[in-house]
Amino acid sequence: MVGADNAPLRVVPELDYKRYAGTWYEIARLPNRFEKKCVSNVTANYTVRPDGRITVTNRCKQSDGSTSEATGIARRMEGKPTSVLQVRFAPAFLSFLSKVWGDYQVIELGPQYDYSIVGSPDRKYLWILARTPRLDPAIYQSLVERARAQGFDTSTLIRTPQ
Repeated sequence: MVGADNAPLRVVPELDYKRYAGTWYEIARLPNRFEKKCVSNVTANYTVRPDGRITVTNRCKQSDGSTSEATGIARRMEGKPTSVLQVRFAPAFLSFLSKVWGDYQVIELGPQYDYSIVGSPDRKYLWILARTPRLDPAIYQSLVERARAQGFDTSTLIRTPQ
């Protein structure tokens, strides 16, 4: 199923932003250019804003011991399930450019909002997230299998030291 046609991702039908808000620990990810210098302690913090959008703050520890932080904004996609978002880390004045917005689709979610898989429809980006720094190995393996079933190449997943 890896390299599946560009069929739409099967996403979580309903995402409660208030329950999703808070800190998530990155358990694993597909390699990407914007996390290239992140070596450990990768987290994402989501805060629901009064306007309905979500403030996203990503942090990680770099190899020199410093902490990198990036803050962005997520918005809902009109006419799509609440689990289909776009995220922008570029300055606000560039918001009108579609290329500064990245796809953020929640494709799996634990019943207690305790773990999540986030991916992009082109299958280039994938994150396995949890509310705690460690995830039960059986749950992790199940999430990897679910991502693979949706066409992601999970053979290159990077496990994140926390």
